[in-house]
Amino acid sequence: MNTATKEILNKFDRLSAERKRFILGLPDDEDFAGAVYYVSAEGDDENDGKSPESAWRTLAKVSSFDFSAKDTVRFRRGDVFRGFVKTAPYVRYCAYGEGEKPRFYGWNKDLADPALWEIYDKDNCIWKLCEDILDCGTLVFNDGAAHSRKLIPSYRDGRFVCRYDESKEFVISREMTRDLDIFCKYDNTLTEKPSKGEDFPIPALDWNSLGELYLRCDAGNPGSVFSSIEALTRRHMFFNSSNPGVSIDNLCLKYIGTHAISAGRGTAGLHVSGCEIGWVGGAIQHYSGTDPNYPEGRRGSVTRYGNGVEIYGSCDDYIVKNCYIYQIYDAGITHQITTNGAPFTLSNVKYLGNLIENCVYSIEYFLDQNKGEDGSLIDGCEIADNILRLSGFGWGQQRHNVHTPAHVKGWSYRNTARNFSIHNNVFDRAAYRMIHTVALDAASCPEMFENTYIQKLGMPLGQYGSNRDGEPPNLVFDENAEESIKSRFGDKNAEVYIITD
Repeated sequence: MNTATKEILNKFDRLSAERKRFILGLPDDEDFAGAVYYVSAEGDDENDGKSPESAWRTLAKVSSFDFSAKDTVRFRRGDVFRGFVKTAPYVRYCAYGEGEKPRFYGWNKDLADPALWEIYDKDNCIWKLCEDILDCGTLVFNDGAAHSRKLIPSYRDGRFVCRYDESKEFVISREMTRDLDIFCKYDNTLTEKPSKGEDFPIPALDWNSLGELYLRCDAGNPGSVFSSIEALTRRHMFFNSSNPGVSIDNLCLKYIGTHAISAGRGTAGLHVSGCEIGWVGGAIQHYSGTDPNYPEGRRGSVTRYGNGVEIYGSCDDYIVKNCYIYQIYDAGITHQITTNGAPFTLSNVKYLGNLIENCVYSIEYFLDQNKGEDGSLIDGCEIADNILRLSGFGWGQQRHNVHTPAHVKGWSYRNTARNFSIHNNVFDRAAYRMIHTVALDAASCPEMFENTYIQKLGMPLGQYGSNRDGEPPNLVFDENAEESIKSRFGDKNAEVYIITD
């Protein structure tokens, strides 16, 4: 086992910086099979979109157009596009021009405008946004220089109550105790049915649920204090549904409250390459009344979510390569499904050459065969040549289940799999497990080889193996870490570096 000296750590820092420069500098592929359409910030939706000079302007135009298979949509580099895209089958979305990758931001506007804010509580420096907004995962200030802590009360009998004490009413002025705290109040519409396990309705959350946003800003009007304020609102950036044959290349997707790229059951041929994906997630997925498990234990009834690239359900030919992914509330990349008794196959999945930093899970997968059916399978999964850094150190750690992060997170489900390998990756420091790859049968665990592990002495190493007779041990990154990696993980040619100071 090697000691991770300052020189060694600097070496991996340089390796990561080189990978980032490579990804951000990737050229555009000019090989197009079908019609090509152009979109720019100076375009007009009344144009035909067939040249840079007659480009469209909005994502709404792109989402509503009737494309043919093998068409391409190109967005001008250096421009910012706001909103979301509904993809079309067998269509490619990519860039053109010079400069930075075209940027896609989730909310309709930058909130760094003093006219958008009014004082709500002068004594406690709490401001209210003057416009209604979708639920926010967080606010990001000055392109990542700072971000908010989101306060999430429970809801009971027609009022918001404190999650740590449901008998105590949630009072904004009392609970927003830290600079840049936010609270999203969205109880204008309630569900028609009672909440799960309760006898009262709860706030209704959907893609159109607007509400009030409160922000504590000790330095004054936030629109004057900051040069940019981006809201991670409750919408997907590229919503693919189950469309086949979609490619997304060389785009920058940032500041979105759910998933940057979301695909559903039965998706085939989703290819994502050369993209920058950052500051994603944190919006509320499910809001089901009170949260008896706060702050630790099971998930509880208030669930936040958000992944960089996700397929939920069966998939085939799913590739994410050469992407720079960072600051994701949940997983940088994932394929997953809870089967509920139905058969699902997740096949030919490849995550190659990515740089993933400061996510809760760098890469997540699971096949939760929760009703014990035998027909589901992960068939052919390769996780290779990725640099995975600092899982559990990003902003997503404002979650309540703080001990779950890992670089590769498979959870402890049945996870039936074959032809599954994890090789030639760099696992560079993790706040909790580095690896969590468990399955009912040991043969379903991935083949591990030629990976590099860098971790601080005494921190967790992780879990690997069968859970048929109970959970495999959660190993510690200690003086025996190299032997554990080789004997438990089967990673015979691993490089292992231990940080001792």
